[in-house]
Amino acid sequence: MPLRPARPRRHAVRTALVALTTATAAALFAAPPAHAADTWTEVGSDRADPLTESQGLTSVEVPANSANRYTGIGTIPVSVSVRGWNHVGDPDASYGGYYVEPYQSDSGTSKMYRVQAPDGTWSEYVHALGSGEALNNSWSAITPDSQWMLSGEWGTMTRFLVFPTPGANASTAPSVNLPQVSTVRLDHAVRDVQGCDFTGPTTLLCSSDDPAGTLFGVTKPLLQIDLSAAPNGTSDVTGHVTALRQLPLSSSCSGTFEAEGIDYDRRSGTLRVIVVSPGICVLTDSKTYRFTKS
Repeated sequence: MPLRPARPRRHAVRTALVALTTATAAALFAAPPAHAADTWTEVGSDRADPLTESQGLTSVEVPANSANRYTGIGTIPVSVSVRGWNHVGDPDASYGGYYVEPYQSDSGTSKMYRVQAPDGTWSEYVHALGSGEALNNSWSAITPDSQWMLSGEWGTMTRFLVFPTPGANASTAPSVNLPQVSTVRLDHAVRDVQGCDFTGPTTLLCSSDDPAGTLFGVTKPLLQIDLSAAPNGTSDVTGHVTALRQLPLSSSCSGTFEAEGIDYDRRSGTLRVIVVSPGICVLTDSKTYRFTKS
C-alpha cells in the first residue's frame, strides 16, 4: 500500500493555523481603533442673517472678549468686490489673533486671503493657482500653532491644500505670491466641503454640502478628518475621513438646504455650523446650529 501523510501532523498544522488566526483576530479586535470618531449632539440654534451670516463664521480669541465673526455677501467691502473678488468663504482666526477671510473671483487664475492683523490693519495675500487647482476658495482653517492654513476646493476631492498662514507665518508677505507648501491626502473622497476647523493639532471637523449622499450614505454630512501628523509645511500628511452625522435640515419650506461654514470654539467646546434654508425661507429660518461633544 502507498504511504499516506500522517494525519496527526496535518491536523497539528491546521490546529496551529486556526489558533494563530484566532489569536490575530482577537488582537486586532481588542486593539483600540486608530481613529476614534466623536459624537456631536445638537443643543440649540440661532437665526442666521442671509446677507451677513450665510457663508461662514469663526470665534476670535485675540483681542480678549472679541465678538464672533461672520461672512456673507453683505460683508464683502465694495473696495474688494469692484476688483472682482465677489465670493467670500468660511473664515478662521488664529489663536494669535490673525483673522483670515478666503476670497475667489471668476478670473480663474488666483485666490485671495484677506487678513486682519491683531493690531487691526488689513492686508491681502494672493495665491496664483497651481496646475489642476480649482478656482474655488471655500474655506480656511488655521492650525493651532498658527503657522499653517488649510484650504479646500469645490466638487469631489481627495485633498486639502496647505499654505503658510498669511500674516501669522513670518515667511509670508502681501507683496509676494502665497505658495502652496504641502497637501493633506484624504483616504476617502469628500464633496463640496464648505468649511473646516481644527479641534486639536491633528483633528478637523468639516461641513459638507454634499447633495447626493453617495459617498457616505447621507447628504450634508458633518465630517471628522484625523490627520497622520500635524501639518508642518514641508511634507504631506494623510487624513482619515469619517462621516459623523447629517447636519440638521429643518425649515418651514421644502427644498434644497445648503450647509455652510463651521467653527469650533475651544474655550467652550462648542461647535457651530450654518445651514441655509431653501426657497423664501432663506430669509426667515436659516440657522446657525450649536453642538457639544457627548
